[in-house]
Amino acid sequence: MKMNPQEMARQIAVFADDKKAKDILLLNMEGVSFVTDYFVICSASNNTLVKAIADNIEDKMDELGVHFQNKEGYSEGKWVLLDYGNVVAHVFLEEEREFYNLEQLWADAPSEVFTVE
Repeated sequence: MKMNPQEMARQIAVFADDKKAKDILLLNMEGVSFVTDYFVICSASNNTLVKAIADNIEDKMDELGVHFQNKEGYSEGKWVLLDYGNVVAHVFLEEEREFYNLEQLWADAPSEVFTVE
């Protein structure tokens, strides 16, 4: 399935929400970072849920024919990064998200709080 970066970011957010991810945020990185077009950032209350959210994103994106280029942090379950090229998903344990505070680090990027439509 062919999706533009914004559509892909929204789809990843839906898949994260399916597994009860908290505080889902989309950061438009176009013009801010040369690495990717969007970040999808979300939180979970425990390591098992971090992995479940990451697994659901991976499985559902695979079903759409979209496969990640890189996955990091899965074994620890504190911060899982799924790199889809134009979109990078960050699934954080709540404490890790507060510590790394990507929203503040990339404050120049326009942000959009994800809500289920």
